Amino acid sequence: MSTHDSLDPETTETLLSRRDAIRGGLGLGSRAAAGLALGSAPLALAALASEAFGQARDLPGDVVEVLNFGLMLEELGVDFYTRALAAPGLLTGNPRAVFEQILKHEAGHRRFLRATLGDRAIAAPRFDFTGGMGRGNGPLAGVFSDRETFLAVAQSLEDLGVRALKGQAPNLLRHDAVLQPALRIHSVEARHASQVRALRGQRRWIVEESGGPGIPALLQGAYEDEDNTFHFILAPLRHTEEVTRAFDEPLTKGQVIRILRPFMATVPELGGRVR
Repeated sequence: MSTHDSLDPETTETLLSRRDAIRGGLGLGSRAAAGLALGSAPLALAALASEAFGQARDLPGDVVEVLNFGLMLEELGVDFYTRALAAPGLLTGNPRAVFEQILKHEAGHRRFLRATLGDRAIAAPRFDFTGGMGRGNGPLAGVFSDRETFLAVAQSLEDLGVRALKGQAPNLLRHDAVLQPALRIHSVEARHASQVRALRGQRRWIVEESGGPGIPALLQGAYEDEDNTFHFILAPLRHTEEVTRAFDEPLTKGQVIRILRPFMATVPELGGRVR
């Protein structure tokens, strides 16, 4: 089994609960059972989702749009961390081990999404992590040579990804077979963000609209509106900062694309029905 297929704890729990639910109803499909037997998160998750809908071409259009948006984010993560781990001297010791594990998760999520979408998956976009929109000469030219720049960009992209996925969850509420693994992916991505923030000596959660020192101007949008204090929860005004820590604000697909545009050499067609 490839290390990129290994199960993380959140995904394991999803598979076990989903397996038990299906066994208690229609019966576990052969492809899903095979995936579980092999311990392959992508194979089993994709099989569960596709069996629930029949096959990839039967997925509703709004679900395809959301999953392709998630796939774009996973492609970005895989590309970003693959380049970072290949960069001479950039990552050593514990930070290297952390990002090797994050890359395994990102690659597993990408496999799940591509297997679920089948031939309806977008082509892998090309990215420019200098922020030069494909020219390779953007303001973050040192992203894979300067460790602090890399960590600041990694944190911003992880924080942005958590908000992006949270923004899409309501679009999957009527599609439980996809919603459950999608929320598990969101949980894993939040753990990534927390770990990267810790590597930078930051709190593991966002406070108000601050990503901490060193966040590139191009990625400040990842923290806009994080100072919202109204969440249908009444709290004393003196606890304003604590309330901003407790919640990550969702972002729409359009907001995320605008923030990421400088880092995209090609922009995939994701449809326009889903915000």
